[in-house]
Amino acid sequence: MSQKLEDTALDYIIDEMVDVVQNSKDEIFNIGEEARNEYEQLQKELQEIREKVISHLGKGDELEQKVRYSRQRLSEVSKEFDHYSESEIRDVYEKTHAMQTELAIVRQEEKTLKDKRDELERRLTALDQTIEHAEGLAGKISVILTYLNDDFRQVGEMIVEAKEKQEFGLKIIEAQEEERRKISREIHDGPAQMLANILLRSELVDRTFREGTYEDALCEMKSIRKMIRSSLYEVRRIIYDLRPMALDDLGLVPTIKKYVSTVSDYNDIDIEFIPMGKEERLQQKYEIAFFRLMQEALQNAVKHAEATLIKVKLEITESVIAMTVKDDGKGFDPGLKQDKSFGLIGMRERVEMLDGTLTINSEIDKGTTIMIKVPSSISKDFEF
Repeated sequence: MSQKLEDTALDYIIDEMVDVVQNSKDEIFNIGEEARNEYEQLQKELQEIREKVISHLGKGDELEQKVRYSRQRLSEVSKEFDHYSESEIRDVYEKTHAMQTELAIVRQEEKTLKDKRDELERRLTALDQTIEHAEGLAGKISVILTYLNDDFRQVGEMIVEAKEKQEFGLKIIEAQEEERRKISREIHDGPAQMLANILLRSELVDRTFREGTYEDALCEMKSIRKMIRSSLYEVRRIIYDLRPMALDDLGLVPTIKKYVSTVSDYNDIDIEFIPMGKEERLQQKYEIAFFRLMQEALQNAVKHAEATLIKVKLEITESVIAMTVKDDGKGFDPGLKQDKSFGLIGMRERVEMLDGTLTINSEIDKGTTIMIKVPSSISKDFEF
């Protein structure tokens, strides 16, 4: 009975996670649909403007010919002034002046229409990019849903078959619930918010073109591209955080090398990874645990410490696995309770489950060092 309740709870958590991600995907889809509708409306408006431009071009060319003829007539009248009456001369002059005025008005209207046409074309280009990236993000969210529906349910089946399922069941369910909330917050605060901002900024580009300058609009477009790149990175990071495939295929050391290189390049921070000792495969529970510990420590250093140099050292021996993450950031006082320090709490709990120790040394403006030691033995019968 207890086992069935645990299985039901785990399925419920996974279903809840799937619902949250699905809702986020629907929001992204709606944003894309709104942009697509606006795109279609602008296309119709652009077609009308283009037809008006063509009409004004023809009308302007016709008026230019009439003005040219009228000027010639005026020139002839002026040369033979004595052969024409004052009323005839005045009539020719007034007609010429009227046609010149009409031509100037038509050319001004033509210029206004061309400017509006160019503005609409730029807006359409920006909307097209927004639609394209919204569709791309929706595809990435679909990948997340696949992870949740497939990989997470496989984890549930493995838990059911585990010998000590009842002992670890509650902890696993709590971890899944926390992961659900984390993914929900990250998708809501990350890609979903960024897409909404992209839509708003695209409207700002519209107003900038009409009210500001070309340079201001170009600056806004660069800002939108930066937001899109950040959004794409956040989606990829969420997918990678769920479970890096390289961990199963290659092992702990190559996976950490790849992750450190990615984080270093994206954040433009100098991160050194120093592997020591044996590079043999470890039991799966140690590889997963140390990758997550390194991941959390590294993200804390990047996001909160404002570090410029981070060193990650991993040492694997026959009896101990040790890892040190050291940064030159702003540090903190470990004696003071940190608000929202769920990451450090989770690290301590994970290390304690492996019968290890976690030590944090930090001082204000002197950086932070996190040291982890876990007793272990290198797996001799790793199953690929």
